[in-house]
Amino acid sequence: METKQPCGLPGTQSPTGGYREDDKMTSIIHRTTSTLSFANSLDHFLARWGWNRGGHRVDPGLYRLGNPTPQSPVFASANYTLSFDALRSALTGDDVWILVLDTKGINVWCAAGKGTFGTDELVSRIRSTGLPDHVIHRKIIVPQLGAPGISWPDVIRRSQFSVEYGPVRASDLPQYLKTRTATPEMRRVQFPFRDRIVLTPVEFVHVAIPMFAAAALLWFLAGPVAALAAISAVVAGTVLFPALLPFIPTHDFSTKGLILGGLVAIPFAASFAADPAIPFWANSLAAAATLLLIPVVTAYIALNFTGCTTFTSRTGVKKEIFRYVPVMAVMAGLGIVAVISLSLSRLFGVT
Repeated sequence: METKQPCGLPGTQSPTGGYREDDKMTSIIHRTTSTLSFANSLDHFLARWGWNRGGHRVDPGLYRLGNPTPQSPVFASANYTLSFDALRSALTGDDVWILVLDTKGINVWCAAGKGTFGTDELVSRIRSTGLPDHVIHRKIIVPQLGAPGISWPDVIRRSQFSVEYGPVRASDLPQYLKTRTATPEMRRVQFPFRDRIVLTPVEFVHVAIPMFAAAALLWFLAGPVAALAAISAVVAGTVLFPALLPFIPTHDFSTKGLILGGLVAIPFAASFAADPAIPFWANSLAAAATLLLIPVVTAYIALNFTGCTTFTSRTGVKKEIFRYVPVMAVMAGLGIVAVISLSLSRLFGVT
């Protein structure tokens, strides 16, 4: 994080670029602003593309935004830069405290599921920062998506701080602060097209190298159409699937992926089946391999996308894994056998 030191306020620059002041009675207090710099924007871009995935984080601890007083509200945040920056940039003109938990550079929702945005870390951070010495109230505003990790009765019992769940989106915080009431719309978890498509770069980067390696191998074994089929399967899973997620029938991500992959596979299967240069049995085997492998690749990537969405639960994902991964494995095995058979027949001049 890169911020500017407020005029007339002594301080030293923290490792993350923010400014902090030494408090003789408690730990270091960091200073931040609502202004996002070019460095912040670059950090967000790199995070979206999966570059140095674990390195997009700010120092955990207590932050001053503006000039908070002992009566100012306290917000809890993850130490993932995109989460922290979304919070502080939404609070332009407000004087608040921000308590940043050590979530290992993971966003609030995912960290709540992993337990790093959790009761133990929140209570520990309240104590280590000396928060009770800086505010006279005993209330912390926690993002709604962090609720699965926070047990408010335990927080009260162990720290004497009560937990108030704020709105889902940081952009609603200015209105929320005026009324301290979240409307039903503020509570509604949405996952619109913009939020889905912004996740596609990092999903694509994760599978790009295996995709190009498989495409190169298939080009050598079966020609350019087979290579294009491999690339299409991955693009369908990483780009088309998030874009079309609400419109694909069925509830499970795996079956959604199989449906989308099947649609993508049809033109390639038809192309292989109509190839006059090879015998009918080879045409049929090539078409079958396409209809088996492309849906599996797309469905597997789609299943992986469950970790990016608010549509699923840990229990639901486990059920999908046990129900559909064996089916995918069988389909993939049959498809690979078909590809190997075709490659061997081509190598020995059978087709």
